[in-house]
Amino acid sequence: MKSRTIKNIITRQVFSKRGHPGIEAIVKTEGGVTEKAMCTAGLSVGTHEVRFVYDGGEKWKGKGVQRAVHNANEKIVPHLIGLDVSNQGEIDYTMLNLCQNAKETLGGNAIAAISAAVLKAGAKSLDIPLYRHIGGEKACVLPVPSSPAITGTRRYGSLSEKHGTKPSITFQCYDFPSFEDASYAAWEIHQLWSEKMKKAGVWPPDPWFFFDVPPGMYRDDLELFEMMADTIRSAGYENKVGIQIDVAADTYYCKEDGKYYGVLTPEAKDKDQMMDLYKRMVRDYPVIIIEDPFHEEDYDSHALLTREVDIQIVGDDLFTTNPERVKIGIQKGAANCVLLKVNQIGTITETLDMINLAYRNGLGVMPCESRGEGDTIADYSVGINAGTIRESAINETANRLLEIERELGQKAVFLGKRGLKGKRFQQ
Repeated sequence: MKSRTIKNIITRQVFSKRGHPGIEAIVKTEGGVTEKAMCTAGLSVGTHEVRFVYDGGEKWKGKGVQRAVHNANEKIVPHLIGLDVSNQGEIDYTMLNLCQNAKETLGGNAIAAISAAVLKAGAKSLDIPLYRHIGGEKACVLPVPSSPAITGTRRYGSLSEKHGTKPSITFQCYDFPSFEDASYAAWEIHQLWSEKMKKAGVWPPDPWFFFDVPPGMYRDDLELFEMMADTIRSAGYENKVGIQIDVAADTYYCKEDGKYYGVLTPEAKDKDQMMDLYKRMVRDYPVIIIEDPFHEEDYDSHALLTREVDIQIVGDDLFTTNPERVKIGIQKGAANCVLLKVNQIGTITETLDMINLAYRNGLGVMPCESRGEGDTIADYSVGINAGTIRESAINETANRLLEIERELGQKAVFLGKRGLKGKRFQQ
């Protein structure tokens, strides 16, 4: 048997697909296994996410990660040499116990990158797929995916400088017998949507990405929802494909007056007006998933919306993959699904603890590849038997999910609409 002990770990600053620096960790074992993983920041970053260590200063606009790389190579790695790479818990807790507030002191980004790379090296050293290493023999569920539709910088103006390209909107392909069938439907939908957008003069940054809608082109997002609904009908997928929206509402929220500016419609809206807008969206359009509909401290409004509509309500900035925040959400009934960003909490062990907490209390978990995971998010998703996943219908992650579905053969399960949370999908 090849030795599974860690021979060396190297971390370095690399470019992420978002164009800003991230940390890459490369784990090598005595048995010759080499695996790597990246940790980077996303467009929407919750206040309660694990703290990353940045360099500050002018270079890289203050977001360089050489300090975190130094901490990893000099202060973390020496304590991990010789440990069994397949023992994820031991390695993660070793890092967390190196000092008080280890993630804040040494860098949540450094710890997260190493933890994820260790997980992949553990699977490879055991000669099993990553999804099997995560979930064992019960890992067999393929998630309901979506294809990108709309993004836009400041479609209707905003007070916020941090919202990036939100809200982002996708076509969620949910009522199909297999992931492969859902993926094909997503491809067809994307072809039709691309034709419609290009006729309107809107082009994506690359062929399989979101279409960036410029300010002033549409009256409001309801107009876009109508166009999306028409595309679904034209493709023959009514009641099989729906609309998923990542609102990232916290980035449009003004604490001074309690209103949301420039999100979904041009008008400033208080929480009651946002609530009415969401209910109208669900009533009049095939909206089946809403993520982060209110600001990140407003558990009560999340809970009310979850009770008022019968669809999947997802918490990202609300929960930040943090068990303590998920516990509050469970108590209040805020949202029925947790967005999973693996490095939001820090280590893989903590992430799996949060997932188990969510499942025990009836919440769904929706993985999202936005922090450097790449197509590894496919293995995470199948490993935890997630019912839904962000995007992932027609990209490299889709390729991996298709590979896993074929690998599983008759054991593969695609829950379709039963993979979504919300009363309408459980009937």
